[in-house]
Order: sequence, then structure tokens, then C-alpha cells
Amino acid sequence: MNKAQLVEAIADKVGGRQQAAEAVDHVLDAIVRAVVSGERVSVTGFGSFEKVDRPARYARNPQTGERVRVKKTSVPRFRAGQGFKDLVSGSKKLPRGGEVSVKKAPKGSLTGGASATVKKAAAKKTTAKKAAAKKTTAKKTTAKKAATKTAAKKTPATKAAAKTSATAKTTAAKKTTAKNAPAKKATAKKAPAKKSTARKTTAKKTTARKK
Repeated sequence: MNKAQLVEAIADKVGGRQQAAEAVDHVLDAIVRAVVSGERVSVTGFGSFEKVDRPARYARNPQTGERVRVKKTSVPRFRAGQGFKDLVSGSKKLPRGGEVSVKKAPKGSLTGGASATVKKAAAKKTTAKKAAAKKTTAKKTTAKKAATKTAAKKTPATKAAAKTSATAKTTAAKKTTAKNAPAKKATAKKAPAKKSTARKTTAKKTTARKK
């Protein structure tokens, strides 16, 4: 079945061939645009369309057998839903009349249309980006705080070193003054000895005069 046959198959149900062609075009356009932008289009019971990235690899030319390097690329991928698989495998039978209902969509999933789902996906991406930006800013602030804390820890150490050096200087000065103090006392004690000798000389003079 090609696209024209698909349009003819749903023309009676939609209300005409023109309406069917427009419906098919709109559905396919919405799927392609969503997959190209990196979103996953999931139809309950039918399957999902998504974009898959393939890394660079080596492959072989089937005609010559030569090894060829294939560049990195992205390809679309379709995964059939469980309801679709059951119908194809034969575990479930197709209904004779009416539409095939692989699985009913959950309540609220069809409100808003495809544009609403695209908007929701875009909103999720923006919130994820904002959350990542907040995390990076939080990490930077924590790093700055840690740096300030380390600097604050270093300053008390330097203050303690300065205090120890000051106390060492004061103790050395006290020791030097203590050493010099006994010498002064000794000189002070020697001074009265001179006075005694002077008294002896005066006593000798008085005795000489009496004679």
C-alpha cells in the first residue's frame, strides 16, 4: 500500500479524498518534524517513532568486500507496539468490520492535540536546561565558599605564629635584662667598701694628730 492507496482507504471514513489526503499529510508531517527535532512520537498500541544516533564505524562493501569507513549519522527508528505485534503474529484476530483498535488511549492523552504534546516536550526540555544551569551555579558558589573557608582557616594560623614570635622576643628581652641586673647589683655593693676605706684613713689622721 502506498500513500495514494492509504488515502483511498480512509477517504470514506474521513469525508472525502481531499480531506483524507490532508489528514495523512498532516499526520506524517507532525511525525517527521517531531523525530527530526529529537522527540519520540509514541502511539499507544501502534508503536513509536524516534531518532537514533549511530557512531562512526567500519562496514564492508557487499559487492567488492572492501572495508569502508561510515561517518556518524542519525536515523529514524520505528518500534511496533504490543497490540500491533499481537495482531501481526496472530495471537489476536482482526475485527471483520469497523476500525482496528490495538489499544485504547488513556484518558487525557488526546486532549490538546499534537501541538500540545510538542509544547509539553519543549517545556520539559527548557526546565531540564534550567535545572542544569542551577546545578552549575550551585557548584560554583560552593567552590567559592570552600575557598573562602580555607583562607579563613589560614589567617588564624598566621596570627598564632605572629603571637608565638612576639612572645619569644619578649622572653628573650627579659632574659637579657635579668642577666644585666646582677652586674649592677654587684657594682652597687662595691661602692660601700670605698666608704669604709675612707673612714679608716680619717681614723689614721685623727690618731696622728693626737700624738
